[in-house]
Amino acid sequence: MAKLPIRTYPDPVLAQKAASVTEITPEIAQLIKDMVQTMYESDGVGLAAPQVGHCLRLITIDETGPKERKNPIVLLNPEFSDCSGEKESEESCLSLPTFTCKVKRSEFVTVRGLNEKGQAVELKAEGLLAIILQHEADHLEGKTLINHASRLKRTMYASKVKKWQKD
Repeated sequence: MAKLPIRTYPDPVLAQKAASVTEITPEIAQLIKDMVQTMYESDGVGLAAPQVGHCLRLITIDETGPKERKNPIVLLNPEFSDCSGEKESEESCLSLPTFTCKVKRSEFVTVRGLNEKGQAVELKAEGLLAIILQHEADHLEGKTLINHASRLKRTMYASKVKKWQKD
């Protein structure tokens, strides 16, 4: 397993809609292992394939992470069916260093997809797990937290990133 480099804003891969995973090849199986490792080593609780440069509908999550690492979840081609309630959360993202913003998310979600073995799975989630699932699914649609922020906050962050790139 290897830690993969995390793509950061404004990398164009983060704005692309990801393609479905059609089969679990040895390369996809390795990508899954590397993504779980990368998520943990980066102190994350979720990671989407576009964040490591692969425009595929694949996410890894562990709401107990990064310290406990008790419940790694792999979802390929996730699709939300039932979403209800509303909760505001303060979120951050590995692809947006130092950036945080408040986001309104569904409080309860049902997600269907495939696990790392290609088996159909269904997750009913609430609270933190529901928020993480929705955050990572945004990445598969080419959205980041920037898309949830005010125009002023987006402009200020873009200026900060430009300054970092010069330094």
